[in-house]
Parts: sequence; structure tokens; C-alpha cells
Amino acid sequence: MSVSLTKEQAKQKVSKANHELKPWIRRFGRFGYMAKGTVYVLLGLLAAMAAFGIGGKVTGTNGVLQSIAAVPFGEVLLWLIGIGLLGYIIWQIIKAIKDPENKGHDAKGIITRAAYLVSAIIYGSLAFSAFKLALHAGHAGGGSEQTISANLLSKPFGQWIVGLVGAIIIGYGVHEILSGVKEKFMKKFKVSEMNEHETKIARNSGKIGLLSRGIVLGMIGVFLIKTAVTADPNQTKGLGGALSELAKQPYGLWLLGIVGLGLMLYGVYGIIRGRYEHFNFGR
Repeated sequence: MSVSLTKEQAKQKVSKANHELKPWIRRFGRFGYMAKGTVYVLLGLLAAMAAFGIGGKVTGTNGVLQSIAAVPFGEVLLWLIGIGLLGYIIWQIIKAIKDPENKGHDAKGIITRAAYLVSAIIYGSLAFSAFKLALHAGHAGGGSEQTISANLLSKPFGQWIVGLVGAIIIGYGVHEILSGVKEKFMKKFKVSEMNEHETKIARNSGKIGLLSRGIVLGMIGVFLIKTAVTADPNQTKGLGGALSELAKQPYGLWLLGIVGLGLMLYGVYGIIRGRYEHFNFGR
């Protein structure tokens, strides 16, 4: 009885804390999901074009930003994407610290919330790159994954930290795959506000998109664990490196094309999520 009461009190406390947060944070978070979705649509498009031999190239998120910088009004788009990603980062930090999704403090909850922090750091680097390019202050930071790994490896317990981050990313990738296969992600949407067509697009894009992204995240995690075992930062690969490795496998271009299309759908899912997700805070 006392245990259930404590859980109920904890939920009420979280709910109260959520409503104390300002509505602009919620709107910022929605914009953030849309900005992230836009990046993934372009990332998947470039990968699919490379696979089908129609002018694209295998690239990661930083490569996408460089491609945006080269188009007319690219700087404006980079500012919008950077600001939007800041919104996504803030929301990830809120999820990790405030726990509005009520993940809890057990092992599973702690790992999930740690993954949110890792995500915030990764997209923080991407937002910084967007602002840097928008200000004509240099390149988007190619090879930054290796640089970060090298810095971590030089610290006490650096190999363990890199390995732990790799394991967390693999775990999150598995979570994405299961969420896609079981369609658990549909619980995040305010389905009552969506029409039949929007619901169908959200379900299909989420299912295929999460499966594709989960596979790529799993590959990135494996590369990080290789980095930890060998203490060689050159083993570290981001999204672009993972896609390049995929292309080298048997039937690699077909796999790259399929995953590229899947990442485009993940981007569509992200944009819809920004519009219709349940945000349990603000008024």
C-alpha cells in the first residue's frame, strides 16, 4: 500500500513539475523534432541517391549541413536547423533530468535517461556545426567522431567510457527497432487530432524509419566498442561511416538504398512527431 502510494506521489510530483515548465519550451521541442526530421530526410535522400548512382554521395549529418550551405539561402536554413536542434537538445535534457515520461530510477529507466543525455551531446555538436557553417566560420567538423573518441581515450578510464557509450547506443538502437516492429511509437502521438491519412503516414514512416535508424545506431555502437577494445579512435564511425561500411557489404548498394529510404521515412516520422507528439508539460 505504501509502495503504491509512493509511486502515485512521485507521478504527481513529476506532473506538477512538468506544468511549471513554460509553454515556449514545448513549442521549442516541437520545432526541434521537425528540424531533426528535416536533417534525416536529406541524409536519407543523399544516401539513396548514392546507392542508385544518380549524383548523391554517402555522407553523415555534418555532410548534410555542408550540402545545405551550398544552396541559395543555405545560411538561413542552417540558422533555422541549428535553432531547431537546440530545441530538441533542451527537450532531451528535460527528459533525462525531469523525467516527464516517468521512466523511473530502475536500471532500465536510468539507461534510457542516459541515452537521452548522449543524444543531447551528439545533437549539440551538430547544432554547433550548423551555426559554424551559417557564420562562415569553417567546415562542419568532419572527423569529429574520431576527435571526440581520441579525447575520451586519453582520459582515465577512457576506454571504459567509450565502450559504455557504445553499449548505450546499441541498446538504444535495439529499442528503436523493437519500438518500430511493435508500433509502440504510436503511443507518443495525439492520434485523436490526426486524420486517417496522417495516422497511416505516421505509422508506416515510423515503423520503417525506426527499423532503419536502429540498424545504423547498432553499427555505430559496434564501432565504438571496437574503438574501446583497440584504443584506436580511427575505429570510430558516425552515421556517414556506418553508411559507407554498409555500402561495402555484399549487395551493399541495395542495402544502402533501402536504409537511405528508411532514414528519409524516419525524418518524415520526426516531422510528424513534432506536430502531434504528447508533450506532458506546459499549458
